[in-house]
Amino acid sequence: MLATALNEARQGLAEGGIPIGAALFTREGELLGSGHNRRVQENDASIHAETDAFRRAGRRRDYGSTVMVTTLSPCWYCSGLVRQFNIGAVVIGEAATFHGGHDWLEELGVEIIVLDDEECTTLLGDFIHEHPELWHEDIGL
Repeated sequence: MLATALNEARQGLAEGGIPIGAALFTREGELLGSGHNRRVQENDASIHAETDAFRRAGRRRDYGSTVMVTTLSPCWYCSGLVRQFNIGAVVIGEAATFHGGHDWLEELGVEIIVLDDEECTTLLGDFIHEHPELWHEDIGL
């Protein structure tokens, strides 16, 4: 599942955007929707990877049985999305570069799995090194 999110992150980077990707799956592993951070490409601050994947997944009656897979710990905005729709689990590629709201989600009963994936860390770390101003804009610094 992380491979899908990583492919989205790479696509975002190739488009000139921030390399963060996400995908929403069923617990059985069926892909519902995937997306990437498109803030730069679409000039829209609300298009984070998780929100893009969520929108592309379409409507569902029950999000509790879904898993959000993301290359980076979700920010507070995306953590709010997980909370609002009661997404049952979040798989995080890495949380060293940015530690978002996943502790809060775990306190609320969301299953959290942090993979500490080296490729996720390197992809975003290299981007931040090359484009610190864009990264700081993205995280609100």
